[in-house]
Amino acid sequence: MDLKELRKEIDEIDTQLVTLYEKRMKISEEVAKYKINTGKPVFDKERENAKLDWVKSQVHSEFTKHGIEELFLQIMSMSRKLQYQLLNKNGIQDKTSFRLIDTIENKKDKKVIFQGVPGSYSQIAMLEYFGEDVDNYGVETFKDAMETIKNQAADYAVLPIENSSAGIVNMSYDLLVEYDNYIVGEHILRIDQALLATKDAKIEDIKTVYSHPQGLMQCAKYLDQHRDWKQISLQNTAASALKVREDQDKTQAAIASIKAAETYDLQVLQEAINFSDTNSTRFMVVSHEPIFTIKADKVSVCFEVAHESGTLYNALAHFIYNGINMTKIESRPLEGRPWEYRFFVDFEGNLNDSSVQNALMGLKAETIDLRILGNYKKYEE
Repeated sequence: MDLKELRKEIDEIDTQLVTLYEKRMKISEEVAKYKINTGKPVFDKERENAKLDWVKSQVHSEFTKHGIEELFLQIMSMSRKLQYQLLNKNGIQDKTSFRLIDTIENKKDKKVIFQGVPGSYSQIAMLEYFGEDVDNYGVETFKDAMETIKNQAADYAVLPIENSSAGIVNMSYDLLVEYDNYIVGEHILRIDQALLATKDAKIEDIKTVYSHPQGLMQCAKYLDQHRDWKQISLQNTAASALKVREDQDKTQAAIASIKAAETYDLQVLQEAINFSDTNSTRFMVVSHEPIFTIKADKVSVCFEVAHESGTLYNALAHFIYNGINMTKIESRPLEGRPWEYRFFVDFEGNLNDSSVQNALMGLKAETIDLRILGNYKKYEE
């Protein structure tokens, strides 16, 4: 049999497969109607595992067993996604606690907190987002900020979550899981780190440099040129500037903003010492209230998956099937469970969108401890 005849035979088989696939999906619709009427869950892991065992028993080589397992995993996954859509269309939805509001920006009667002291990048981001006249104050740690809004001593907190050069802020991700607080907005701030010192200092005097760990990382290439300098991490960049001001020691320097230099009457020994010209930090605006606006177009979630082959792939497939653009995925280790992870995903959409509701319904059924961390308006310059 020549290649042309072989391809013709494959085409005939594929035509049969397409016809059978459509027939199977039609039956899945009937199954969905039954589950709508009876309240049975879409995902039946025990039945699906039994089905996989059976189809693998029908083939005769290890390679084909792996292939038929992957094929039927996808067929059953598509069947579930169709059923989730039909349930959603029939008003069977997983209700969330999120409440629709008009806007959160420029609320003069609200109190906002930031982590750090005056002159910190968090304060700058907060003022840019809410306006110069907003009622605000600083707290010492990220955890303090989360506690404050949990206890409703403030309405919003502004915290860094990611830097374009140094990566994610691990503490912020971990605290989103620890606290029942929600992301309600984001702001991206251009970061231009400067080297600050007392008015009588010169570059050659410096022996110790203070900054937040992210500030030190963002300026790693510059600091490599001064390997004799001792690097010490503090809670934020502005606190580093405050320490230099208080100590009045010309051998000390801080990596912080030019605003911090103005705030604490320090001189700028050198500007723009971060190694990236596009160095920026993404800040999240966090509230204890699960709120979103009709203009919100970005959703953040986190979840775990069973430590089995294909589970993450199947979870992410809910975005593909529903035409949702996933913009980010991160992982954080699970405490006490070595080499297992919690996944954080950002994707485009609004909680009122049917496509988002379909995807979340599937994720809730097929992942572990799904949490919606927020639905908010993505930053636009």
